[in-house]
Amino acid sequence: MAVEAAAQQTGLITGEELARMSNLGRYELIDGRIVPMSPTGDAHGGYEGNFYFALRMFVDAHQLGKVRVGEVGIYTRRDPDRVRGADVLFISNERYAQKQSDSYLDVAPDLIVEVLSPNDSWSEVMQKLREYFSIGVQLIWVADPLARRVYAYRTITDMREFTEDDELPGDDVLPGFSIKVAQLFED
Repeated sequence: MAVEAAAQQTGLITGEELARMSNLGRYELIDGRIVPMSPTGDAHGGYEGNFYFALRMFVDAHQLGKVRVGEVGIYTRRDPDRVRGADVLFISNERYAQKQSDSYLDVAPDLIVEVLSPNDSWSEVMQKLREYFSIGVQLIWVADPLARRVYAYRTITDMREFTEDDELPGDDVLPGFSIKVAQLFED
């Protein structure tokens, strides 16, 4: 009831209020307003799973931190709140130990993976990247299933392109990690 009252008075809600709501489906919170997202397709879910599996195997073997999948909520702004959903992420033990929120991540992950959907616009993707970098994300992989490429961003202007014949490195975020891009796009 208090959530509904707050939303009625200002039209805006907080990330904490959003986390208490149920049965919303897929969404993000943009400046205090709920923005619905369509469900991902079958292939998209498979690609997310491929990234998750590869990262999880490496991270667990080296006890580096946590890997999450499934539109994990991350605060990218407060007051009004902005909560973005990441397809896959890695967060180091050091960063995870700083987490204070019981709902969404209030500490920047080290690495985020965004798998493009056919209806994604590059302007929207770039906006998410700007937000992620503004909170301290070190590396973002944008996976393009149609082109079968992964674009690795260190900043909004520092980007490397990896084709399906290339090895995708973890750089200094995940030293020693490497996987053939083609494996990430297997069905």
